[in-house]
Amino acid sequence: MHDSHGQCHCGNLEVAFRSTMAPEETPVRACQCSFCRKHGVRAVTDPAGAAEITVHHPDRLIRYQFGHRAADFLLCAVCGVYVAAVMEDGEDAYATLIANVMDEHWRFKGVPAQVSYVGEDAAERRQRRREKWTPATLTILSEAET
Repeated sequence: MHDSHGQCHCGNLEVAFRSTMAPEETPVRACQCSFCRKHGVRAVTDPAGAAEITVHHPDRLIRYQFGHRAADFLLCAVCGVYVAAVMEDGEDAYATLIANVMDEHWRFKGVPAQVSYVGEDAAERRQRRREKWTPATLTILSEAET
């Protein structure tokens, strides 16, 4: 397994990515939706891996939704960095992580494949994410824990 770590600029939103692939071998995607294009997203996932997202100050978390509202796009309210999208699915969760927030972001060097999900309905979108995104844990710390 290969471990990568990252965070938003101020450190409030932290990500850990455990992958079966080295960062250099991990496919990188550039979603063509307007939100991702405006953020210059380079996203990575590994369905056989694990993602852990920790929110140190919950009052500084922005959960943005649009389109089908099938996922939360996690942004830091202080520094504005977009770190991941998370889809909660019953007791499970799946995430796509933003390679640019990783400490060693340059190791995710594949040319991003431009992808478009226009035409997917909500059920198709959720199913694709179950199959393609990384199983995830989202931990939101209480103010007492920070």
